[in-house]
Amino acid sequence: MAAGLAALRGRDDAFPDLIGAPLRAALTERADAALRALFGDPGPGAALLAVGGYGRGEPAFGTDLDLVLLHDGRRGARPVAEVADGIWYPIWDAGVGLDHSVRTVEQAVSVADGDMKAALGLLDARLIAGDEALAARLTETVRARWRAKASRRLPELAELHAERARRCGEVAFLLEPDLKESRGGLRDAQALRALAAAWVAEAPGERVLAAQRMLLDVRGEVRRLAAGRDQDRLLLQDGTSVAAALGYRARPAETETDDREPAQPGEPAQPGEPAELGRPGALGEPDSFALAHAIADAGRTISWTWDTTWHRVSAALRSQSRWRSRRPIRRPLAAGVVEQDGEVLLARDADPATDPTLVLRAAAAAARAGIPLGRFAVDRFARETPPMPDPWPDAARDAFVALLAAGDNAVPVLESLDQVGLLTRILPEWAAVRSRPQRNPYHRYTVDRHLLEAAARAADHTRDVDRPDLLLLGALLHDIGKGYPGDHTDAGIVIVEKLGPRLGLPPADVDVLIAMVRHHLLLPDAATHRDIDDPATIEAVAAAAGSAQVLTLLHKLTQADSQATGATAWSAWKARLINDLVTRALAVLGGGPVPYPGELTDRQRALLELPDEHLVQVNGLPDEGMYEIVVLAPDHVGLLAVTTGVLALNRLDVRRASARGANGRALLQAAVAGRHGREPDASRLLADLRRGLEGRLDVGGQLAAREEAYATRRPWRTPGAPRATFDDSGSRTVLEVRAPDRAGVLFRIVGALAEVGVDVRTAIVATIGLDVVDAFYIQEPDGAEVVGEARRREVTDAVLAALAVDSDEPPAA
Repeated sequence: MAAGLAALRGRDDAFPDLIGAPLRAALTERADAALRALFGDPGPGAALLAVGGYGRGEPAFGTDLDLVLLHDGRRGARPVAEVADGIWYPIWDAGVGLDHSVRTVEQAVSVADGDMKAALGLLDARLIAGDEALAARLTETVRARWRAKASRRLPELAELHAERARRCGEVAFLLEPDLKESRGGLRDAQALRALAAAWVAEAPGERVLAAQRMLLDVRGEVRRLAAGRDQDRLLLQDGTSVAAALGYRARPAETETDDREPAQPGEPAQPGEPAELGRPGALGEPDSFALAHAIADAGRTISWTWDTTWHRVSAALRSQSRWRSRRPIRRPLAAGVVEQDGEVLLARDADPATDPTLVLRAAAAAARAGIPLGRFAVDRFARETPPMPDPWPDAARDAFVALLAAGDNAVPVLESLDQVGLLTRILPEWAAVRSRPQRNPYHRYTVDRHLLEAAARAADHTRDVDRPDLLLLGALLHDIGKGYPGDHTDAGIVIVEKLGPRLGLPPADVDVLIAMVRHHLLLPDAATHRDIDDPATIEAVAAAAGSAQVLTLLHKLTQADSQATGATAWSAWKARLINDLVTRALAVLGGGPVPYPGELTDRQRALLELPDEHLVQVNGLPDEGMYEIVVLAPDHVGLLAVTTGVLALNRLDVRRASARGANGRALLQAAVAGRHGREPDASRLLADLRRGLEGRLDVGGQLAAREEAYATRRPWRTPGAPRATFDDSGSRTVLEVRAPDRAGVLFRIVGALAEVGVDVRTAIVATIGLDVVDAFYIQEPDGAEVVGEARRREVTDAVLAALAVDSDEPPAA
């Protein structure tokens, strides 16, 4: 018996050839057999019940056994305490977790009345052994009371759901989702069954059950890898192993960097094309990306089903508390569309089969009113709506734009259309990005949800541009190429070239939309990777945009795209850089001269004339959490390296640094982000700087020690070696370096440049996900450009040697 229970621990290589449902069935059968033997035959009036996940037959390695020993309160052939001890102690001896109770029916019902967890567990109670009538009386009583108290218990259940979502995030959008607790996880599937048990909703359909099984399968392998530990979170380093176990493999030639031509919109998916992602069983290497795709899709299915089901249930509960004096009121919203009881329905004479634009009118009406599309209307649209005509009628395009213009309210409406296959019927290209993971901490959402969020953010700026319709469409489509192999911008251009005319846009508007897709990264790249004071940067941006209209649209698209990306992708600092760059480029497009601040500003000249030998100033910038660090010191080799190292030791993130000099003195200015809202201490920075310049502070050694301390944490994977390349497209030589983000990476690079005798005029520092992309405006000590193949090779070799460390380092803290 102990051996049978020990299989649950997951530490004895039990059932090595079983996965998924067969594994859960085998674990359930093994545990049930052992428990029946322990229970024996105590006579009538006693029963052993499995509750919770074990009651549902969903155990995994390391699962606790949730058991209730039920008795009728009378002394039987064996005292109930003796029966309990004969079960609990062998379980503990076998090293298996146990959640147990000994109750009469009345006691169990009383506990369930006051404890949501106990109530949910008993709703899934399953008899293992003993008195069938006693067990049936308990389950029938618990379910009857659950139905009778639904008006009180179900809002409590919904609040638990909301609290878990706030605490654990959403399965579909997390790099390391908690498969059980996160929104769209196994707890929510259980909550849907609880709604059905209250007779206020239908039992979960096959799509939800399939999504639940998929998450259970993944959880089973997560527990196996964790050697039976109580772990329900899929860690990044376990993704490939779980994918291999469950058969999620890369399709032939399917990689995120594949250079194949994109499939044509509307063509059926072929093996290896985007629509095939997320399905197990194909040939190829184990693919954690395909696994993450399937998890995201499963999580979205469960969370959307909960949202739509709970909306109807909560409305019904509210209506029960009010006396209706008349029939429900149907309020017209648009042609063929009405509102009733807080949701959008079809008018009695509406016919989706003969009116393909009706679905978009209804969706736009729902988003404008801030209420959901009714589930009956959604299902009818899914059954009857024909493909959109080619090209779209003006009314269809206008309704689609009106839907996007509703902002945040449009997101749940579009999610409803997507969940029943309508969005891909309207836009076949959407299938390629649907539930597609981004797989890095820089992006918060899957590709499709990112596009919806970008369109919602763009809706905030429709009054700031002359073509709000193109802004909204551009925001929705700017990353549509991410669903296809090769460079996503190139793929997106191919898609929009065909999609624009199908939407009914005139050629001039299609050209603008293509320009928005082609240049959607122009402004953030130029503002954060290049010097916006460089006339060449300003002229390049103006030339790429080509017109003030496109540049203004790109400006608002950039803000919307960044805000929809994640918490670190948009800041007041980035906004100010882009605003300044756009203002200067617009001046060029307006026929004016290229704005150029000159070699030294009046303020820089005044600072260089100060009598102090060493000086450190800390000045607040208009951007929250940002400060200007001003360093004045005698000019000598390595000053910038020591300064950036001191800033790193003081936990200041350098975003931009520049060096100017005159009469043997050097002026360094750095824009830094402070930590934890604390203003940098100028006196401490000055003391550290002096010690560093005098050799009394081992800047490199202390930074290396910090890196080693970070390396003891769970590693984040940052594939690829550091790269250093020259860019001669501007007016000055630029060295661009891409490397894993680590403590002191800027110090290492600047120090290496100093060692080979190269001066850094300006450093532009950007962090994207787990990598830094730094641009250094460099020159020889005499002011000449860094030229010649041998000299440039010397420079890049020195930088790469300084960065020659394991790229699987954690990000800088």
